[in-house]
Amino acid sequence: MTLTGRVALVTGASQGIGRACCLKLAEAGAAMAICARSQEKLKEVADQITRAGGSAMFFSVDVADEEQIKTAVKAALSHFGKIDILVNNAGITRDQLLLRMKRADWDAVLNTNLTSAYVCTQQVIGSMLKQRWGRIINIASVFGQIGQAGQVNYSSSKAGLIGLTMAIAREVASRNITANAVAPGFIDTAMTSVLSEDFRQNAMKVIPLGRIGTPDDVANAVRFLASDEASYITGHVLNVNGGMVMG
Repeated sequence: MTLTGRVALVTGASQGIGRACCLKLAEAGAAMAICARSQEKLKEVADQITRAGGSAMFFSVDVADEEQIKTAVKAALSHFGKIDILVNNAGITRDQLLLRMKRADWDAVLNTNLTSAYVCTQQVIGSMLKQRWGRIINIASVFGQIGQAGQVNYSSSKAGLIGLTMAIAREVASRNITANAVAPGFIDTAMTSVLSEDFRQNAMKVIPLGRIGTPDDVANAVRFLASDEASYITGHVLNVNGGMVMG
């Protein structure tokens, strides 16, 4: 699955799933424009890519800020000349039961997880339309499919990403641009590392494959959807959840 000659932009690229996506896409030959808030962590990822012989440019961006997204995308387009692949991965949680959830926590999660994907896609779509080739990949979640108590904001944002994916897929399919979502289940990342061991053990009981997923499990799916091998797949939600949710 070669991506030689392609340029990929990944948000939330400094750690976890985003970092794994950057490394997998770069390994396949894509030049990387990587975005996140932590400049120090971004530099580490970029350095790892360049040491392996790849090309990477990093941008410190808070995706909740529309102007920061616009500035970063403009700089990436100026440097690379195009963006072929967009991975909307940036995401946060602000968990609380509905009765106690503050509006600020709702807004923060929706802005970071969903609105940023709309803004990023809007900023890069012109480049894809011009060249009549593109891959838009949104990182959703199993909880956008089945919901989760204490996460009405997070579940709503991820369900919204799935709807966004399908709507975009219909809009741009005639220009040879695909839009797909990847819905991870329980993945071993910094976001899940704070959970208790009891919670982790109970989670594994509902995963038929009997293990927690890795960021590479998700990144492999992203690399496939970004490739020419997935050229006839669009508007699809690819579950990477060990069988936690089927159908």
